[in-house]
Amino acid sequence: MGEQPIYSARAHVFQIDPATKRNWLPASKHAVTVSFFYDASRSVYRIISVGGTKAIINSTITPNMTFTKTSQKFGQWADSRANTVYGLGFSTEQQLQQFAEQFKEVKEAARLAREKSQERFELANTALNIAAPEALSEERHSPPLLTVNGPGEEKLFRSKSAEVELTVEKERVKKMLSEGSMCEINLEAELFTLQDSNAKLVAALQEANSSVEQWKKQLAEYQEETDRLREQVAELEAQLGRPASSQAGREELSRSLEELEALLSAKDQEIHNLQSKKTDVGELEKEREEAMQRLQELERRNSELEDRVQSAEKTLSSSREEREHAEGEVKRVIEVLDVKICDLKDLKQSLAKLIDK
Repeated sequence: MGEQPIYSARAHVFQIDPATKRNWLPASKHAVTVSFFYDASRSVYRIISVGGTKAIINSTITPNMTFTKTSQKFGQWADSRANTVYGLGFSTEQQLQQFAEQFKEVKEAARLAREKSQERFELANTALNIAAPEALSEERHSPPLLTVNGPGEEKLFRSKSAEVELTVEKERVKKMLSEGSMCEINLEAELFTLQDSNAKLVAALQEANSSVEQWKKQLAEYQEETDRLREQVAELEAQLGRPASSQAGREELSRSLEELEALLSAKDQEIHNLQSKKTDVGELEKEREEAMQRLQELERRNSELEDRVQSAEKTLSSSREEREHAEGEVKRVIEVLDVKICDLKDLKQSLAKLIDK
């Protein structure tokens, strides 16, 4: 394949949620390798990252792309062709800075490559336009009519639409080349994914074979030692079965027998532990998957709580407005009542004056 890696870094990969266009969705469960590739045959730069058995990033760099650092360890860029936004989380600020600088350099290189490609295309078009009038001039000096030997056969006319046919043929060739280029890109992405998956599977298989061979070797050693200890136990039992010359000798043989039986039991336990290692690995994987599910559930609950908080804030704002409106109404009623009280006082004074008279 013509593509060569020019820079690599490890980061957590995210993609924007296509439904909300706000939340980030993790594209990898752990940090993966994110690499810049350059295809010299087509002068194309791409960012590629493979997680598991699929390509989680396959982004062709264009001059109008921009890598934005949104925090000390996180950056993002938009890919209009893939209709998504990619996000990368790095472990250090320095790694983010190095990736951003590399993105800027590759973007500038892509711009220069596009300009050179456009210049070559314009030169090719100029050459075709120069060649077409010469072909037409030759046609003008040629006889307008040709006949084929033999009576009754049709006459063949020299076509004057050679330029139109040449243009149509050129467009057809360009279309075929474009379709072939797209197919080649897709095939390269699939091939890259398959090669990476194959390398990982081979490494995992070699590691598994190495572990199996090591376990087999340890198991054989333990079995040999177990057989040897059993033989010693059998010999001691036989010696215990014979008449002993003294009580001290029998006690020493009993102690030796107990020690050998304890050692034999410990070796049997080690063999059992080795045989159950494979099951422990499966259980750990299951526990990891359960932890991931719990994490997703917590994220979902966190989103629900955020929605509830926003709803509560809206309700609180509405309640404040209603309270302010009610307070205004109360003030207005109090003012009216004050006016009425003043009127009543005036009326009372008038009545008192009338009574005095």
